[in-house]
Amino acid sequence: MNKRIIAILATLAVLPATAYNDHRGHNLDSLERVVARWTPDAIDRAGTQELIDLNNACRSLMLGYSTTIGPKSEFYARKALSISESRGWEFANWDASKFIGQCFWAQEKYDSALFYYNKAREAIERMENGGTSPTAPEGYGQKEIDDAKSSLYGAIGNLYSMQDSIPQAMAFYAKAGAIFDKYGWNTSNSVLYYNIGETWAGEGDLKAAEKAYRKALAYAEMEKDSLWIATSHKGLGRMYLDRGKMGKALRELHQAEEYFAAHDKEEAVPRKENFEYMSLALQQQKKQLTVIIFGMVLLALLAAGILLLGRRLRVSRREQEETAVVMEETLADLQHAAAASSDISTREKEILELLAKGYTSPQIADCLHLSPETVKWYRQKLLIKFDVANTAELVLRAKDGNLL
Repeated sequence: MNKRIIAILATLAVLPATAYNDHRGHNLDSLERVVARWTPDAIDRAGTQELIDLNNACRSLMLGYSTTIGPKSEFYARKALSISESRGWEFANWDASKFIGQCFWAQEKYDSALFYYNKAREAIERMENGGTSPTAPEGYGQKEIDDAKSSLYGAIGNLYSMQDSIPQAMAFYAKAGAIFDKYGWNTSNSVLYYNIGETWAGEGDLKAAEKAYRKALAYAEMEKDSLWIATSHKGLGRMYLDRGKMGKALRELHQAEEYFAAHDKEEAVPRKENFEYMSLALQQQKKQLTVIIFGMVLLALLAAGILLLGRRLRVSRREQEETAVVMEETLADLQHAAAASSDISTREKEILELLAKGYTSPQIADCLHLSPETVKWYRQKLLIKFDVANTAELVLRAKDGNLL
């Protein structure tokens, strides 16, 4: 099944006062040195405010390293959880537990991911049942609880999506969407419907995918969120590419490029992916035009041949009609053969070779400097192209065809 990367619903409309929403502004090396000075004995002797600051610092490092050094990110998430869990700081417990679950999700260790998602769910239940912390001495407000719930629902939906449990995924996505609508969190809804579009695209239901991408775009436009406007256009472009509608695909991808070009440093990876889709769309469009031109020429030649045969042989009208049918069927066979004879792309061959070596999608993404969503998209394209059901059959079919 084609599994494209699912955006984690971590960016929400509201963050509580204890959140680390400025983690990108930290100098991570300096912050890491500060945290390193806290020995277990020092933590045992620390006051409440010191522990709050340390927990926030660990969570800042947790997020700060999330896009660069996965093991470090998970290490600081666990350190934050060790501080908050023993003290009953439920929002911090939810946050760190969910993040560790996402780390396992990214590694495709779904049982471990679900274990930590359940820990996050239990923390939310304690928040609802009157749990407090030094930063929330009177308990947690409903908006704060809903914030935590919606993020967790989105993460669990992503988990079930990757496990092909689509009804369960959609049920959790619906729960998240209800909360987003309740508070008017349009960007979060844009992310959500983009996820739903990715899920349906992975299932091969491209009409449902288009509908979801359009809703993602509508929410992003309501919020005037340029990043998710561009991302939604990219999703639509890729969907049209899958449907063989190259003109529409290129229009959507060009709209995405307008944003990515203006933010080439911040959005280097999605821009690279967008270029790859544009390149593929142009190649396919060129092939389509070649087939159309070839077909038109062939049709003209066949028509001339039929006319010449009719004049010279003075065949009956019925014989002429039969000859035309034969010629049209021959044309259809030639067009089908021309379309089926196209070779796999260089990128598809690279991914095919790594699959044959036993690489997983995350490993291939790391090796080729792609995102996991792009790798899984290519894998699905290869399965369809070779008309096989799984990776093992794909590799066997490629070997039979001397592609490996």
